[in-house]
Amino acid sequence: MLFVSDIFPLPDTAATVQSLYSQLEFFGLDNLGESCEKVTGKLWARGDLSTQHILPRRRIVIFSTMGMMEVVFNRPVDILRRLLESNSPRPMLEDFFNRFGAGEAAAMCLMLAARIVNTENFTSNVVAEKAAEAFEDPRLVGIPQLEGSGALSNTRTAAGGFSMGQVVQEAEPVFSGAHEGLCLCSSRLLFPLWELPVMVTKGDSGSSDAMPGNGIVVCRLSVGAMQVLEDKIRSLEKFLRSRRNQRRGLYGCVAGLGDLTGSILYGTGSDLTTSDRSMVRNLFGSYSRNESAEGNASNKRQRLPYSPAELAAMEVRAMECIRQLLLRCAEALFLLQLLSQHHVTRLVQNFNADLRQALVQLTFHQLVCSEEGDQLATRLISASMEYYTGPDGRGTVDDISGRLRDGCPSFFKESDYKFYLAVECLERAAMTSDSKERENLAREAFNYLSKVPESADLQTVCKRFADLRFYEAVVHLPLQKAQTLDPSGDAFNEQMDAGIREHALARREQCYEIVTTSLRALKGETSQREFGSPIRPVVQSALDPVSRKKYICQIIQLGVQSPDKLFHTYLYRTLIGLGLENELLEYGGPDLVPFLQSSGRESVQEAASAVTSATSPLGQSGVQIPANQAKYFELLARYYVLKRQHVLAAHVLLRLAERRSADGGVVPTLEQRRQYLSNAVLQAKNASNSDGLLGSTRGAFDDGLLDLLEGKLVVLRFQIKIKEELEAIASKLEASPSTSESVSVDSSPDGTRADHANFMHSIREKAKELSLELKSITNLYNEYAVPFELWEICLEMLYFANYSGDADSSIVRETWARLIDQALSRGGIAEACAVLKRVGSHVYPGDGAVLPLDTLCLHLEKAASERLVSGVESVGDEDVARALIAACKGAIEPVLNSYDQLLSNGAIFPSPNLRLRLLRSVLVVLREWVMSVFAQRMNTSATGASLILGGTFSMEQMAIFSQGIHDKIISAANRYMTEVRRLALPQNQTEAVYRGFRELEESLLGPFSLEQF
Repeated sequence: MLFVSDIFPLPDTAATVQSLYSQLEFFGLDNLGESCEKVTGKLWARGDLSTQHILPRRRIVIFSTMGMMEVVFNRPVDILRRLLESNSPRPMLEDFFNRFGAGEAAAMCLMLAARIVNTENFTSNVVAEKAAEAFEDPRLVGIPQLEGSGALSNTRTAAGGFSMGQVVQEAEPVFSGAHEGLCLCSSRLLFPLWELPVMVTKGDSGSSDAMPGNGIVVCRLSVGAMQVLEDKIRSLEKFLRSRRNQRRGLYGCVAGLGDLTGSILYGTGSDLTTSDRSMVRNLFGSYSRNESAEGNASNKRQRLPYSPAELAAMEVRAMECIRQLLLRCAEALFLLQLLSQHHVTRLVQNFNADLRQALVQLTFHQLVCSEEGDQLATRLISASMEYYTGPDGRGTVDDISGRLRDGCPSFFKESDYKFYLAVECLERAAMTSDSKERENLAREAFNYLSKVPESADLQTVCKRFADLRFYEAVVHLPLQKAQTLDPSGDAFNEQMDAGIREHALARREQCYEIVTTSLRALKGETSQREFGSPIRPVVQSALDPVSRKKYICQIIQLGVQSPDKLFHTYLYRTLIGLGLENELLEYGGPDLVPFLQSSGRESVQEAASAVTSATSPLGQSGVQIPANQAKYFELLARYYVLKRQHVLAAHVLLRLAERRSADGGVVPTLEQRRQYLSNAVLQAKNASNSDGLLGSTRGAFDDGLLDLLEGKLVVLRFQIKIKEELEAIASKLEASPSTSESVSVDSSPDGTRADHANFMHSIREKAKELSLELKSITNLYNEYAVPFELWEICLEMLYFANYSGDADSSIVRETWARLIDQALSRGGIAEACAVLKRVGSHVYPGDGAVLPLDTLCLHLEKAASERLVSGVESVGDEDVARALIAACKGAIEPVLNSYDQLLSNGAIFPSPNLRLRLLRSVLVVLREWVMSVFAQRMNTSATGASLILGGTFSMEQMAIFSQGIHDKIISAANRYMTEVRRLALPQNQTEAVYRGFRELEESLLGPFSLEQF
């Protein structure tokens, strides 16, 4: 022999082999530059078992002195084929299985039966059928069984004793050679694919770690190599599927056993005939929980974890999983071929860097089995569909989708087909200028997507529908998808596990967000553009405010019509956040009121019960309402006003006015509380015209409501006034700390001035307390007004509360005395008279207890006399009298009666000078009375008479009654002249007073008295 040379495969086969195995480090062929001959040689060096599915038989040429001779080496599969073709005796076939092992022999039978072996001649049907029968023959490939000769080892010792130290190992199932052969055949087909990337970047040495931006992204394998592998994998899967459908081998046995084995494939036990059951017993043997009847007690205790039938079912499930994996791999290869034919680089040009990097690093295993791979495949299909259906595309959706549905239905489902039909309609709608046609196309797209809402990229699609102003789809599609994602309604089920419910709720909210995004866009807020969309954006025309409002209302109305209550809540919160409260109140659904109530954490019914249980205007302390939730109560009140349910609106406004901060946060100011209460009073006054409540219900709500609200409003005004007074005191102390005596002794609660800084701090703290919440009138009086000597406010509160705690009104008299003393210390008689006029006019008319004229008259007249005598202040004769008349709102007789009472008691005024001063004041009072009568005569006004006399009279009655007053004045003047004469004073001091009374009497007795006077 002089020379030996290999005959290498044909060029097509060599190119396929080089494409598949040139990057496998297992073979040491990581260099892309190696020739086909070297790659083939190295594969041959690995042996025939792992390459006979892809490489033909090896041929060599021998050159010798005798000539040239061609030698062909048969592979093991060729030997098996010869055995099957020649009808060799069964022992020879069994010897073949024994030599190569059941698994390898079964793999070769599977290659012949599926016709995936590389042979020069076509495998006949006879050989294929015999190979299939051998693959399924349990006498050749064995049956699934438990590991070891027996299911469990004997636990008894040889001597018959029980061994406590022996560990009993749990038996593991061992599948038959058929399963092993299927695994070998599948793994050898997928070996050049499984852990390698599907894409490489040309110019970057093909490494998956290279940055994709530095080269052109292409498929790692050639189209021809992927086609060869796809054909082989599909042939293998088709064979397994046909045997399954024909119920051959273990498929048939397990299918016949049905539910007795727990099989997931076919039928029930009732499908078996008697002969079928006999066959099953012959195949698997009779199964018994007890061993043979030799009486061995140990065997009776052994229990197998799986029966033979269960083992067979487990093997069939495993083989079915492998078949489905092969089908998925074939579809993935088809998809990669389709993408390669349309230039992957063009399809991924719009991908961002991260997505391109993920694509280059994606292995075939990830593409087939992972969610990430499925998502990347979807993106690639979207890019190819965009290439085909775009304005510069090469066809229609039907052209490309037909190939995808036939070749890779697991990657491109029927739902994807409808989605891209809708995309095509939206593309056409964006390009047309006819508004009617645009609407029809948009509706057609909406109809397509309504059938497959779960598969649509709604964030992108709804953006396009919004651009087309077709908001029906913008609302309905996300809600349909939300229902699809949570079909059992876990998000609504409060009994559901918290984690499951939160997950379902999060998925629903992702769909709801699509609708609210459109609302934000209409409101004017910008939204981010979706990346990687299969739909090109259109230029959105500018909308005028009227159109914006129209579309916003349309979205709200469509959303409210949905039965999804969770979406209603999400929508209502979004509208409030966007400042669309008016639209919410106008178009909100019937669940708007429960939403506002639950969001505010208190129902209106609770507020109503609290109100109706109150019996005095002092009320109750406010409820805790967080500041960020008070807006829901405000909206609820606005809603009731809009629906003319005024009583309910009043209750809500009352709770807003009384609310306290639950977390120490922002609280409403007193002015805001006053506004709430003022509005509540207004609503209570309008309640008589309300149609919101009928019958007895309205009566229950209206009873005492207005009085309660008005009372609370008055108390709040007291609180505001006290707060302002305290702040004024603090400001005055800060401005002039050295002259704090100007604030009077009232600055110190116990009458002794405390430390200046501490006192000022206490005032600030008290003012701050008043700002935090509403106080009752009792707290205001006892804790704020009295300690800081705000006597004017104290009197107003006593008058408002109709105080009658003591029979002689000592509290009221004492308070008036302190108020007058306070005014005297601040501004003398002038200030005291001004305070009397201001406060008295507020509390008059009353029952006399709140305005004790006798006490006031005595106090002021004494003070005036003392200050006049001491020269501290110049006091006029008319100052006190006129102040008392003004306090009584012009009523003369009460003032005159007070002076009469004082003058008649000599013990009170023993001093003649003081009595003389009182008489001067009486003269002023009588003159004022005459002037009032004169004014009435001149104006002839019955209304004026009613102010003095307390009633309304006719003109005749007026004349008669005026005559009575005329006589009273004359009688009083005469009596007081006598009183003046009785004074033990020099005549020069009393003459002027006496002359005044006399002139008054004479003027009234004369014929022209009124004109003269």
